[in-house]
Amino acid sequence: MIRIDIRKRDGLARAGLLTCDGGSVPQVPFPAVLETETVFPSLATRGGTNVPLSAPAEFVKTYITRGTDQPVAIHPSFENPAASGDVVMVANWHTALSNPRRYVEWLKNLKEKTPADTLWYAPGTALPSNVHILCYTGFGLFDYIAVDLKSAQGVFCTSEGEFPAATQKNGICSCEGCRAGDLKMHNRLALEDEVALVRYFIGQSKLRELVDARCRMNANHVAIMRHLDVDYAGTEPFAPIARSGVMRANSGESMQRVEVRRFAERLLSRYRPPQATVAVLLPCSAKKPYSLSQSHRRFQQAIAGRAHELIITSPLGLVPRELECVYPAMHYDVPVTGYWDAEECAYISDIVARYLSLHKYERVIAHLEGGALKVAEMAAETCGITLEYSCREYPTGDEALSQLNRALDRERRVKDDRLHGMLSYQFGCDVDTRGMLSRGHFPELFYSKNNQQLFSIDTGNGLLRPTFEGWALIPQGYRVTISDFIPEGDVLVPGVVDADAAIRDGDEVLVVGPKATATGRAAMSAAEMKNSKRGVAVRVRKIKKFAV
Repeated sequence: MIRIDIRKRDGLARAGLLTCDGGSVPQVPFPAVLETETVFPSLATRGGTNVPLSAPAEFVKTYITRGTDQPVAIHPSFENPAASGDVVMVANWHTALSNPRRYVEWLKNLKEKTPADTLWYAPGTALPSNVHILCYTGFGLFDYIAVDLKSAQGVFCTSEGEFPAATQKNGICSCEGCRAGDLKMHNRLALEDEVALVRYFIGQSKLRELVDARCRMNANHVAIMRHLDVDYAGTEPFAPIARSGVMRANSGESMQRVEVRRFAERLLSRYRPPQATVAVLLPCSAKKPYSLSQSHRRFQQAIAGRAHELIITSPLGLVPRELECVYPAMHYDVPVTGYWDAEECAYISDIVARYLSLHKYERVIAHLEGGALKVAEMAAETCGITLEYSCREYPTGDEALSQLNRALDRERRVKDDRLHGMLSYQFGCDVDTRGMLSRGHFPELFYSKNNQQLFSIDTGNGLLRPTFEGWALIPQGYRVTISDFIPEGDVLVPGVVDADAAIRDGDEVLVVGPKATATGRAAMSAAEMKNSKRGVAVRVRKIKKFAV
């Protein structure tokens, strides 16, 4: 009996525990590399497991054996027989690595027809140099076949690539295998170490950062990552709404990351700015949130609430002051050079232009320099507005700040309503926030009305946490419907009847049922709640039982 317990999701990647009751392998954490013939003894005699990925449907139906044993064979051209909790096997996946476009096409095909709570096995594929991209695309179980073949061929395997066996003598590695001069042992240990490292990064929600670093040694791996990024509609539902720690945007591909594109999409489709006739475009700061930086304190002092503050930054594009705490605006880090390349300028100016076209201001003041100023000018030209300039260099200088103050001399104060902007961005609704008061020390704020707390800001991800009273102000969406029971803790998938399609892993949700309601955080997307039969759906924070 095989049991799969998914404990952590990071995009398509999964980490958890694999338990084989009565087998020779004890409970192991995955992603894992195993002697899979000891876990799945029927593999040694099973036929039809070597069908090419490009084979047509009729050929596949003829030669793939369904069977009842684990793992279950799946194929892009095959009607998927896998069920919830199965280990699924994709034969010949190593051939897909040399064709990035087909890799992503086949992967998408297989994901769409396979239950979410399955463990994916790629036989004869894993090497220390490719296991990062395999896990990033959803595989979690591997064997030693590929590295053993490399050993037989006299190839020294590392996470950076494959080299002649003589390289082992250069002192690159000091593992037990290298000390003993045993190439096979080294290659196996290198694979095990890399799998363990990937598993750790999944647990920290930082696998993308590892893949960004590792894939530079192989053009095909970079291409696979880029093809996945381009397919935003296909990958966005799997990406958590926020990750722990810093989002490191250290490469050009960072502009296409799901988190970055999602921020821009919600900014342009959901966010409702305050009623203001004047906008000031400001540069970003290294310190996050921006309001805590010395430069932005000086900006705010000069502006004195008389304009809507919009921060131009890479790779996010545009961050209104109200959203500076929301992930990833408060959590990203970029290498600062003072130079923005043409692609960067084009991407960011497009976001700024679209925003300024949607939200008309009577005046737009550029308090910028360098690349940010160039972006603002490109955006203004695109959307047909005239920029005013309070400076063209040294925006934190006394003269520039005095000029900014004079430019706003006759303007009225804009109502400071951070909560309204955050609610519109997070939940896509227009909540009347009149009469609501804030308390606490920024950014740890609590919002209430008539001494009744409604919302608080989670300083870990910048998201609002509604109370039951707060949820009453959000008219629809982000609801998880459960069956006729009272949750005693977290809500498990079998108890879920329905879930709003917009829900992503990490979203704040309201659980509603005939006997109780609860507030909490989604542990998986709505699609996975509907496409799984096990696992935690919602991490419950508070429960309210209905009177019988």
